[in-house]
Amino acid sequence: MKSLDPKDLPIPVLHGHLLGAVGPRPIAFASTIDENGVPNLAPFSFFNVFSANPPIMIFSPARSGRTNTTKDTYNNVKNVPEVVINVVTYDIAQQMSLASSPYEPGVDEFEKAGFTKLKSDTIKPFRVAESPVQFECKVNEVVELGNEGGAGNLVVCEVLRIHIDEEVLGEDGKIDQKKIDLVARMGGNWYCRADQNSMFEITKPIFTKGIGFDQLPDDILKSEILSANDLGQLAGIENLPDETEVNDYKLMELADLFVTLEDEQVKLEKELHQRAKDLLKENKIEEAWKTLLSFNN
Repeated sequence: MKSLDPKDLPIPVLHGHLLGAVGPRPIAFASTIDENGVPNLAPFSFFNVFSANPPIMIFSPARSGRTNTTKDTYNNVKNVPEVVINVVTYDIAQQMSLASSPYEPGVDEFEKAGFTKLKSDTIKPFRVAESPVQFECKVNEVVELGNEGGAGNLVVCEVLRIHIDEEVLGEDGKIDQKKIDLVARMGGNWYCRADQNSMFEITKPIFTKGIGFDQLPDDILKSEILSANDLGQLAGIENLPDETEVNDYKLMELADLFVTLEDEQVKLEKELHQRAKDLLKENKIEEAWKTLLSFNN
């Protein structure tokens, strides 16, 4: 494994390592306006949400690593401290990329990239009609992290109004992650599409405490079939099935397997581990545990 000191690396190399490793990164498609009322639109992947109360988002229009110049967006929010952060979906990814072109100050990227302007309710910058979620924000603070090329400028934004297209809402009134089809930034020219094929669910242990890796039986912990992710699922259970539950499951679901491989214990154990792995793919954690524990019952 390489160990690198950032101070020893040229900025483009360091920049590449940072962006190649830290991703996918959400994209703030930031709409601002200059002191003359000219709109500007640009995407930034140094971005995230940092607070719900108050609702705070931060993005960073960094200084150019080549010329040490500042972005139009940075200049605009210093003069008119307001911004609309529009989310980027797959349907507008190519237009968003076009808007990132190094157009001269005063050029309207809405027009260049073919986007439709919508008036905001509380601030001057326009919203992007094609974006399904738009956040009208006031800029509370701009934190300059340096004055050399590549230095970031943290634009701390407080959300004043949220606009959500009802098409991306589920029946529960929440934004449906399968419907919104978000796009995120990777390293180089790469992006990531958060569609149904790339997403997976992990139930957060907010109110539960898993037994942990330290409580896994040695034969399971050292399994040649179960991966670290599989073990993580198994370790997330709060309580193991009791002996009666395991025996009942063994008789109902695993009897044929135990009869067939009665004289081949090594093969039987591997088969049980494989079955448990398949059950974990379906998020059937209790059944997986019953399968694994049946070997010694």
